[in-house]
Amino acid sequence: AQAAQARDGPRALAARRLLLCRQLVNQAIGDALSDLLLVEAILALRGWSIAQWDAMYDDLPSRQTKLPVKDRTAITTTATEELATSPAELQPALNDLMALYPSGRAFVRPSGTEDVVRVYAEASSQAAADELALLTAQATWELAGGLGQKPTATADKVEREDESAGGGEGRGGGRGGG
Repeated sequence: AQAAQARDGPRALAARRLLLCRQLVNQAIGDALSDLLLVEAILALRGWSIAQWDAMYDDLPSRQTKLPVKDRTAITTTATEELATSPAELQPALNDLMALYPSGRAFVRPSGTEDVVRVYAEASSQAAADELALLTAQATWELAGGLGQKPTATADKVEREDESAGGGEGRGGGRGGG
């Protein structure tokens, strides 16, 4: 019995700590201050500095854009929003696209506030992330009822090109009346 208790001691401590996390962090609203306190507590328990923790993570170049669709509710995802569950053909198409790029990852999800689908992509280079985002938007447009013309550039790139052409009407780029 003493051997079992010694073996289960670390498990019981880990379980207690995990349950205490639920009291500190509100999963429903994601309070930043309680999240920060949790990170500080974990770092202290592990004996890690912020620099050591930061060194464990490599940020990949990414691109986020949005795509107007006929019905944003036609796209459903898993609870983590990392996989599309409908339309059924969409996730296999995204998997094929991601396989084309080193460190490629892409997902789509319906916006909670606009009649659009959010498109996220990351890859080993910014050019690859931009291209993967475009291909993801195109596949989503084809398979989930995109509105208007099929995307030929990510929304961010289109806005930058419009601004450089002298339009200056991109996100926050215009001056004067309007």
